[in-house]
Amino acid sequence: MAYSYEELKRWDFDYIWHPFTQMAEYKSKEPIIIERGEGSYLIDVKGRKYIDGVSSLWVNVHGHNNPKINAAVSEQLNKIAHSTMLGITNVPAILLAKKLVEITPDNLTKVFYSDNGSTAMEVALKVAYQYWINKGVKGKTKFVTLKNGYHGDTIGAVSLGGIDLFHAVYKPLLFENYLAPSPYCYRCSFNLSYPVCGLHCLNVLEDIVKSHQNEIIAISMESTIQAAGGMIVMPEGYMKGAREIADRYGLPLILDEVAVGFGRTGKMWGCQHEGVKPDIMAISKGITGGYLPLAATLVTDEIYDAFVGDFSKTFYHGHSYTGNPLGCAAALASIEIFEEERVLEKLQPKIEHLTERLKEFEELKHVGDIRQKGFMVGIELVKDRETKEEYPYEERVGFQVIYKARERGVIIRPLGNVIVILPPLSISLDELDKLIDVIKWAIKEVTEKSI
Repeated sequence: MAYSYEELKRWDFDYIWHPFTQMAEYKSKEPIIIERGEGSYLIDVKGRKYIDGVSSLWVNVHGHNNPKINAAVSEQLNKIAHSTMLGITNVPAILLAKKLVEITPDNLTKVFYSDNGSTAMEVALKVAYQYWINKGVKGKTKFVTLKNGYHGDTIGAVSLGGIDLFHAVYKPLLFENYLAPSPYCYRCSFNLSYPVCGLHCLNVLEDIVKSHQNEIIAISMESTIQAAGGMIVMPEGYMKGAREIADRYGLPLILDEVAVGFGRTGKMWGCQHEGVKPDIMAISKGITGGYLPLAATLVTDEIYDAFVGDFSKTFYHGHSYTGNPLGCAAALASIEIFEEERVLEKLQPKIEHLTERLKEFEELKHVGDIRQKGFMVGIELVKDRETKEEYPYEERVGFQVIYKARERGVIIRPLGNVIVILPPLSISLDELDKLIDVIKWAIKEVTEKSI
């Protein structure tokens, strides 16, 4: 049965509470109701096409309606959609775990499945905590995390975070950690240059670890980029320095690769840019190519072995849809596309083209900073470029830009006043040019005419 736009709009407004959305603002505008997708495009119920400029919240990799992934999911659906992983297993989960171990850093040897980035990090923090308990070490109850960090929305993941806009209201519910400075001090009180500031932040991180090493469970951070913090690119050497600090004090290093994994930075994993091998690594988002919810937390033999033996060492954690066969089948097909179609190799010229096009934003009066790592971009909007004065939050300048971009067929989403560009890896150069052209136009329209 076909439903009219007005019916769907009314039911959407009546029944759905959208994530990260102020519903009063949402209901003041005509909603875009997506019906289908083709390649880099989302298509709404009115037949209008929009470039998916943020990969449907950073998950789509090879484009929408990919025939290979469609076929893999359909084939698996004709066998079984789901069976539990508690005490039994399934074929796609086995094959995917083997493949993930083969393509991730070679010290990671075991895979624990969950269903999204938040739960992958919940697994990571609980594993890290129980690791010490199982080894008979007491008193380790805190993590070292980074300001501006974001690891998901569950209570444990929020406890590891450091973004007041998202996390401050929940502070009474959170467990305490040690918060190290973000490795990027664009406006920091130290007034240091970018590389020097990264070194300073490493020194502060080590001071925290040295002073509290008997309490610290692990060092936990995003890999390469603090994504939800505003696409903050870590300076070269920072992750490697964090790895060295963890080694000096005998602590596990947890890397959150949820946002950057599966090619987003130009390499399969962000940590590969510096040859860093974490002890625990969380992955999700792009794992199924943007098809189905799935996540994994990978660990070393050292971590895994601490849970093997006596029943008291069992890791009592799991999810109903852990190792879901449909999700695992989609993930296997997505990884095959990476390998068979040489996705990362073909991505490099697109990254170079994107880098050149981004230089054009330097001429815009209200662009304060342009941040890029591979196919992940943040364009910061400022009220005054010279003083770096920010737009007041209540002016919602970032959202004004994304609403303007919709007028010319582009879907993007801001992080405050940072415009995010994060298209599918499969986007063509012509589509990429259109995406950049529209975003540039929308920024000029909003910042130079409306405000």
